[in-house]
Amino acid sequence: MNEGSIVRATLKALFVPRRLLPIILISLPLVAAQVRFSPHEPMAAPLGILLCALCVAVAPVSYRVLFPEGLDFSHGGIRLLLYATVGVGVVLSVGAVVPKVLDLGPTFLTDRYSLAVCAALFLVGGWGLGRDIGFEESLALERARAARLEVEAEQAQLLALRSHLDPHFLFNTLNAIAEWCQTDGAVAEAAVLRLSAMLRSVLAGVRAATWPLERELELVRTLFNLHLLRDPELFQLSVEVDPGLEAFPVPPLVLLPLAENAVKHGPAAGHRGPISLSVQARGDALVFTLENPGASKGPREGSSGLPTVERRLALAYEGRARLSLTTGDTRTRVTVTLPRSGPVPGVVT
Repeated sequence: MNEGSIVRATLKALFVPRRLLPIILISLPLVAAQVRFSPHEPMAAPLGILLCALCVAVAPVSYRVLFPEGLDFSHGGIRLLLYATVGVGVVLSVGAVVPKVLDLGPTFLTDRYSLAVCAALFLVGGWGLGRDIGFEESLALERARAARLEVEAEQAQLLALRSHLDPHFLFNTLNAIAEWCQTDGAVAEAAVLRLSAMLRSVLAGVRAATWPLERELELVRTLFNLHLLRDPELFQLSVEVDPGLEAFPVPPLVLLPLAENAVKHGPAAGHRGPISLSVQARGDALVFTLENPGASKGPREGSSGLPTVERRLALAYEGRARLSLTTGDTRTRVTVTLPRSGPVPGVVT
């Protein structure tokens, strides 16, 4: 921070109520004493106000300019001597030079003993105020740095979670492909191609900040089709998308954990029935609704599906997106509502 910035920041910090109030509480008795014990000098009050104002304005500024990193004697005490010189100069200028130039009579604060006390107040007050302001700025910088690091850590974690695929699903699919290679080469080939396309999309999604809705839906359809390749009777799939939404930007892979959960906790858990995915435009929002057979038993210990999606949505849309889960006796519904304004630019989700 340059000297101009230090001066502006220090003067601004002096008007913060928690500093301004003590300054006023100390200055008022000094000015009152100046008036009380200088009854024959009509300029006593303005002189006292000027002395207090200059000390309050100059003392912390000079301290912070001379000691931007805090009080130290690495320069052999030269800066401390300069600080003391500034303090004595300000006090004597107002307490001795101004009265002499204006031909003022003696006053309480222009007495030599009072000037010595004012010089001490200048040095100690400037040190205290300047030190407090410096600590406050350092704390604000550290908090901002901690907040940035927290966001970066969250983004790094979400970047890793973004590529999440259920390992059991991958292992089971690969095992099924190995069996199909012996019994049905055409199905095995189709499964390999779909799995390859899916993994290619996942890798592309990990590197992208956003991608069109049609790519997200294509990835979800591939996931469902791979399950159906292994067991065509596992569930019936229906996907309905309002026209004109294909290019809508969404965070990559945000629906993938929901699609995995729909199969894992629905048909794969013994609850046969249809899985339906709909995407609708409602006013200023885009609404994804995914339903699967079976009642939800709530998040399992150690599960990362819904919590991952919720954290990603909170980061991508700064709290403007919503995710809700409702369940009945036979069906579970997950609804994701996204603002049509899209994710926040520049946020890795």
